[in-house]
Amino acid sequence: MHLFIYLYFFHVKILQCFTRPSRNMDNQTKFMITCMLFAAICSSVSSDEWKATVVKSIDALVTSCVVVPCSFSHTGGNLPSSRLRAMWHDKGKTPDTKGNNIFHSDATLIKDNFKGRTKMLGELSQNNCTLEITEIRNHDNGPFCFRVELVKSEGNEPTKDMFSFVEDCVELNMITEPAEPTLIQPMAATQGEPYTVICSVMHTCPTHVPTLTWNWKTEGIIVYHRLIHSGNWETQSILTFIPEETDDNRELTCTAAFNEKKTSSSKLTLSVKRIENYNHIIIPAVVGIGTALLFGIFCIFMAKKYKNHIAELQNQEGTMWNRLSRLSRRQWVKSLTTLSN
Repeated sequence: MHLFIYLYFFHVKILQCFTRPSRNMDNQTKFMITCMLFAAICSSVSSDEWKATVVKSIDALVTSCVVVPCSFSHTGGNLPSSRLRAMWHDKGKTPDTKGNNIFHSDATLIKDNFKGRTKMLGELSQNNCTLEITEIRNHDNGPFCFRVELVKSEGNEPTKDMFSFVEDCVELNMITEPAEPTLIQPMAATQGEPYTVICSVMHTCPTHVPTLTWNWKTEGIIVYHRLIHSGNWETQSILTFIPEETDDNRELTCTAAFNEKKTSSSKLTLSVKRIENYNHIIIPAVVGIGTALLFGIFCIFMAKKYKNHIAELQNQEGTMWNRLSRLSRRQWVKSLTTLSN
């Protein structure tokens, strides 16, 4: 009511402005100007208060699910969800009637082939009209429009405040086969050094994100989820490992599973750069040098041992000769003594 009072006084002021400069302006001209101003003001106020932001089209994988982002505003101000009744209906068909709604706050008014497959993800009190559709079928293409009704607190009776956003509807693009994951890798792997490969896949169902798996050991895997734009999401799986020489020319596969029903995969062939290895030269050389050194030490030891042994023998021979010499001298002296007697 206050809005119309404001418009009335605004209308009076506008007429005063137009009548002051010219007293000759006829009543018909004044009426036309007033109507145009009134229509412009009402249109502006209405479009500002009843507004919905819905993605125009979005991909939907058959057998999987889709989440349609949606937000809206209304004329009722801040109201709890209990004072708001929401529905999504086929465009061009009468809402709030059984057979025309894919979602309704009253579950009995939902189309039979959509029962149990749709739900609101956001809070209506926060102006969130985001819709989830699960188990997508190839005829769920739409277009679908959002409608909100303000209801009385008692008996859930509707008021005159309601709006169908038929200019902001969503259409689902049916996809029968899932997209293949994208693999991002450096040019080549180096033996013994950390190597990272990124697998990513696009989807439109953040409530049931695709599962990414590798034909590799599960250690060193990090998973991210992020919003790209307008209901399109990306799931990333980052694999980090240390390649060995035996991994050269090995196939690395990333598989995406959508709602555990459909899968797609991508693969690449690893190219492992080997580190220069001189062991085939170093090891024989070390063995040869070690053997020669041990042989030389052995020879020196044996030569020293034999030298000592020879010296001992020489000492022993010298002692015997001395003994024989002393014995010979004694016999000679004894013989001379005998002759002289």
